[in-house]
Amino acid sequence: MPDEMYHEHVTYQNPFLAIKIWRIDSELTAETKRLRKEASRKQPLPLWNYHDEIELLLILRGEMTAYYGEEQLVLRKGDVALFGSAEPHTTMHTKDSPLSYLVFQLNLRKYWDQSTISSMMHFAELIRPLSALNYIFSENREVRMRIAALIRDIYTEMNEMQLGYELAVSSRIKSILLLLLRGDSRKLLHYHDELLFERLRPVITYVEEHLSEKLTVETMSGMLNLSYTHFLKTFKKALGMTFTDFVVFKRIKRAEQLLLTSDISIAEAAEAVGMSNLGHFYQLFNRLNDCSPKQFRDRLRADAAGGSS
Repeated sequence: MPDEMYHEHVTYQNPFLAIKIWRIDSELTAETKRLRKEASRKQPLPLWNYHDEIELLLILRGEMTAYYGEEQLVLRKGDVALFGSAEPHTTMHTKDSPLSYLVFQLNLRKYWDQSTISSMMHFAELIRPLSALNYIFSENREVRMRIAALIRDIYTEMNEMQLGYELAVSSRIKSILLLLLRGDSRKLLHYHDELLFERLRPVITYVEEHLSEKLTVETMSGMLNLSYTHFLKTFKKALGMTFTDFVVFKRIKRAEQLLLTSDISIAEAAEAVGMSNLGHFYQLFNRLNDCSPKQFRDRLRADAAGGSS
């Protein structure tokens, strides 16, 4: 494990999509050659980084080596690599030829909603990071090629920003997740207990329908006739997040919708989702979106206006 790590705070190109994708083109510099030589003598690698988002790499040309945990991957043209949320990783240019690749960072929690929550829980990383799925890319050529094509499509859509690009990007993200889910022949994703999830469904529905009200563990555990402690453990095991984190996430998501689809004030949006403490609302909103509610609204409305012109 690396001695020093950098916590990267990702700034989304579109906070509503919660992604960042960009292309890196590089030549092998003298400094990179030095680091590569040191690495071959088991000297420290370049600074490791981690972030809340998962990350996919797609190599367009050249060769690099990716390091994560105790693993390393040699990646060449057409190869794809996946790193989990908050998983330390680093990369190194390992050939004298030019290197080009796409970096795609994605906040998966943005894609949890009532219609997808059962499937998205497979990506909760309760047991192991998503990098465990890198075996899929070496064993299943078709999945690798399809995911590579989807990443390219997302990069194009985010750069051209044509009308409806948000729909195009979100649909391709879900296609990537579906390919990973169905391509996981070793069953390394988090396969939750369906019966456990179904038992919690009344609570999940209640939270969705009563976000403006006070939501307590006592009330929710009482609905299921579970003790306070047992409810918390059951919820975390089934959904991959704590009850408090789930409620905060759903409230912020609802506030985002209100800010984008109505002219209510930020204070009114906070009140509508059960958060009367405006300072606390700002803090939680910024934590999930890396921007203030006003910045979020202004940016998304500007994007919408630009797409319709």
